[in-house]
This record gives sequence, C-alpha cells and structure tokens, in this order.
Amino acid sequence: MRVLVVSQYFWPESFRINAIVESLIERGIEVEVLTGKPNYPEGVIYSGYSAWGCQREQWKGATLYRAPLFPRGRNSHLRLLLNYLSFIFLGSACGSWMVRKRQYDVIFVYGLSPILLAIPALFIGWLKGKKVIIWVQDLWPQSLSATGYIRSRLMLGAVGKVVRFIYRGADLLLVQSRAFEAPVAALASGTPIVYYPNSVDDTFAIPATDETPQVEGLGEGFSVMFAGNIGAAQAVGVMVEAASFLKAHADIHFVVLGDGSCRDEMQKASALLVTLANRPIFAATVPNKVQAYLAAGRPIIACLNGEGARLVAEAGAGLATPAEDARALADTILRLYQMPAGEREEMGVNGRRYYQEHFDHEHLVDELIGHLQAVSQGRKDIE
Repeated sequence: MRVLVVSQYFWPESFRINAIVESLIERGIEVEVLTGKPNYPEGVIYSGYSAWGCQREQWKGATLYRAPLFPRGRNSHLRLLLNYLSFIFLGSACGSWMVRKRQYDVIFVYGLSPILLAIPALFIGWLKGKKVIIWVQDLWPQSLSATGYIRSRLMLGAVGKVVRFIYRGADLLLVQSRAFEAPVAALASGTPIVYYPNSVDDTFAIPATDETPQVEGLGEGFSVMFAGNIGAAQAVGVMVEAASFLKAHADIHFVVLGDGSCRDEMQKASALLVTLANRPIFAATVPNKVQAYLAAGRPIIACLNGEGARLVAEAGAGLATPAEDARALADTILRLYQMPAGEREEMGVNGRRYYQEHFDHEHLVDELIGHLQAVSQGRKDIE
C-alpha cells in the first residue's frame, strides 16, 4: 500500500506523526510525506533549509516533499497567519506539482490546528481521485473563539463553513477524543467518524536510569512536575497560585519543564500535573501529555475538566480537580502528598497498565493501517 501523509509539521520538528510514519514503513507500507520547511517552535527556518523553493529529501525510507513556507516567527499573529496560509496555498500548488507523477492508495492528514491545513490533501485527492483520511486533533472553529483569536460571529461563521467543507470532503474522520465525535459530526454531514486516540513514544514506559538528568526540585521531598507546552491554553498561572497556598509545606516542590519530551525527568517526579484552561472546548480535549504521564507510571493530578479528567479517573491513575481552581488544586496536591506511598505507587501502576491497554503505540499503528486499508479499498466496515 502506498500512502501520502500530509502534515505541515514533520521531522526534524518533533511531532507525533514522525513516529507513526516510521512505524508504517517498518510494516512495509510505502510512505511519502508532503510537508513544509521546518521552523517550529523557534519560528525561524532550520539550518540547511530555505523558506522558498521546493525540496525533496529522504528520511528513514520515506520521501519527503517540502513546499515553500513563510516562517511563523514568534509572538506575531500576522506572521502565524501567513505561515498557515502559505502552507494552504503553496502546499496545494507546489505539493500537487511535486507529486504529480506519484500514485497513492490513500491520503492521510495529520490534522493539527488549524484544520484548514488539510486543504492541500483534499486538493491532491481530488486531482488524483484518491480518498482522504483526516486525523482531527483540535476542534474548529471552537478553538478560535476559546483562545480569543477571533471574536466576530461573522468570521467564526465563515471559518465554520470552511471546516464543514473540509469534513465533508474527507472519506473518514479520525478524532483524538471521544468528546470530539458530536461536534465534528455536526459539521461532517455523514462522513464516517472513528475514535482514534494519540499515543506517545513507548520509551516513556521504560524505567528511568541512573543517567537521568539532574533537575533542581526533583528527588527532593514531594515534587509536582508539569512537562510540555506552556501557553494560554494550559492556564499555567493556576500552578503559581496553588503554590502560594502550599507555602507552609516546604518539601512540596513545583517543577516546570517546557522543552523536549522530559521522559526521564517524569519518572523521578512524585506526581505529574496536567492543566487546561476553563473553556468548553478544552473539556472535550485530551492533552497528549496525559498519555505520556500514564506511560511514565507516576500519579497524575488532572487540573482540567471533561474528557481528560474522566480518562485519568477511569484509569485510576490519579486525582482530578476543576480547571483553573487554584484552591482545589492545592487541596488535591496536599491530599496526594499525605496519601500513603503505596497508594500513590498503585496509581502509577494503574496508569501504565491503562496506557498499555488503550494507547500502546504499536497497537494503534496496526489499527491505523486497518483504517487506511478499509478506506483505500472502499470498504464500509470501518469501526
């Protein structure tokens, strides 16, 4: 089977799609990738690449086609908009030209925000008469209003119409959260929708070694660690406020790591913290760090609402507390801190077991291949 993967982000940028492509190739799938020029997260084009001009290269058995891309910069809404638009238009035009002589069985879109980045895949699918699968990672247009980027109802309505066009143009929609199913279905008009969660690198489930990097606060007293993206959506200010409520407990430490996977550091922490802002859209989202935390086998404190909190509770992997409620977060941390060590250890074991049962990378790759085959063959037994 030959698959074209379309994703604005790809190696050497660090995204989940890299591991998926590598595993597909290991299973004998021929994979080519249409992507942009790497510039995330710094906002400048990586050394060895140019923003303009088409480029072709090889990576671990996959052929990569890179379309021209306007770099996203930092802290500039205009540059970010130009970054997205450049991939939509140049990915469609240059991408379709670069793969004009190539044949595929199916096209797979890694649908990070904004979902409009799926347009090049739909265009190429239309040109080649091939079916398209979109893996929806974020809800649009809800994300725009939740983050405050767009407040105009007229603009949100216009974006909603484009999203409806994208969903209806796909042959299968995979959603990363069960809570995504209803809002996506409201715009999809009958396009099949299947729950397909994220996973993480299986090395997260490997015990830490003595070579674990030394991080101040880890291994001293009771450490509560937050690892991953630090932004408005994560409402990380709640940690600062919660810490102020816990001043009397000098051996409770907050450790915030914002770069890299932080795998080894996670397994040295007493508890792992995940937060999201108190917005309806985020109640439907499962942050990818939840899977990483489960795999790491440490107790989880879920300061968020909805699906992410439900998942942690269902796994028996930790404690949940309402989003952006600093007092409740402080009380929950204190509760975990005072809990017998054996109970905390059991939470970690439960989390790792739940990860292996529901989010194991190898199992999910096999499941994805099943979806790719079913859609490419026009089967109706998609579940």
